[in-house]
Amino acid sequence: MIRRCFAYLWSGWGSIASLLLLLAAWQWASEHYGELVLPAPLDSLRLLLGMLSDSQALEAMRITAGRVLAGYLLALLAGSLLGILAGMTVTGVLLARPILTLLMGVPPIAWLVLALIWFGSGHGTPVFTVFIAGFPLIFIGALQGMRTRDPRLDDMARSLRLPAWQRFVDVHLPHVLSYLFPAWITALGMAWKVVVMAELLSTPDGVGAALASAQSQLDTAATLAWVAALVLLLLALEYLVLEPIKRSTERWRQGT
Repeated sequence: MIRRCFAYLWSGWGSIASLLLLLAAWQWASEHYGELVLPAPLDSLRLLLGMLSDSQALEAMRITAGRVLAGYLLALLAGSLLGILAGMTVTGVLLARPILTLLMGVPPIAWLVLALIWFGSGHGTPVFTVFIAGFPLIFIGALQGMRTRDPRLDDMARSLRLPAWQRFVDVHLPHVLSYLFPAWITALGMAWKVVVMAELLSTPDGVGAALASAQSQLDTAATLAWVAALVLLLLALEYLVLEPIKRSTERWRQGT
């Protein structure tokens, strides 16, 4: 247990070091180009701390986070389930390939325009855009996980007369999750990018609308403060929710 905690903390130090390097580069760019182009990190941090004590800013972050979670969870459930089902057979892979090409080839901005036509300026547009951007990423991860499973393990499980559900949960699912977690994390990062774009163009509230207001006032510091708030929310979800689940489900890799 102590060794696992130490390994987890050590991995966290690597993340902190990368963030410190980013802040150092940010400070250098601010001194080189000036405050109007790129405010100093401390100035944006002060604005961020002020936003965290402002009820209106917190409400904007809550609205955006709710839209992200709604679209992301729909993409996670649908993409994981349908990808696993399609990956079970060669026919499923052949049927899914042209659909995936279509979904991956259409840029998110095009889906956003369609969503505006279908759902109007409301919650439906950003939620749908997040879903349609994340779904193919998760679907491909689940499909690849199923297609690359070891058939010899399945033969061994059949020889032991394990039920079908137990063969899937104990034999196939750990392998599939090793493909699903990177897809989930990638889709989560994509969700935050897409939802801000969708809110900026389609809704009067949320972080996207706040960024549009900051842009109209040429307030670079406020813009960076909102961006920092989004990054903090993304890191919190990834390292406090997804990463512990990943570590607990991949203990079999260490033979535990």
